Amino acid sequence: MMLLSLALAFSGFTALCLAMDKHQLEPSGTARAAGGSTRRVGWAGWTLLVAAFAAAVLARGWAVGAVLWLGAMTLGGIVITYGLLPYRPRWIKPLAYALPLAAGLVWLLEIG
Repeated sequence: MMLLSLALAFSGFTALCLAMDKHQLEPSGTARAAGGSTRRVGWAGWTLLVAAFAAAVLARGWAVGAVLWLGAMTLGGIVITYGLLPYRPRWIKPLAYALPLAAGLVWLLEIG
């Protein structure tokens, strides 16, 4: 479940990154999206961060889950900021879609 929290935090930060005007050109190389589209992407990012918090709390409880969620957010932000955005910007969007799906599949296999 913590892997799912980490993947959701990464995808949430990716969505928040893509909601900013200055970061829209870097991952895709296309023109900027319309204002309403960026607002929806921003809301999706916040929703994914809340889902990451819920996954961490469900995995470890309120006391430890909140701390692990902060760690997952830190690690997700570091991977985007210092790893993918400067060096491999075209990998960000596919990973943002694939990581939560893979982590959800691992979680389903783990409980089943």
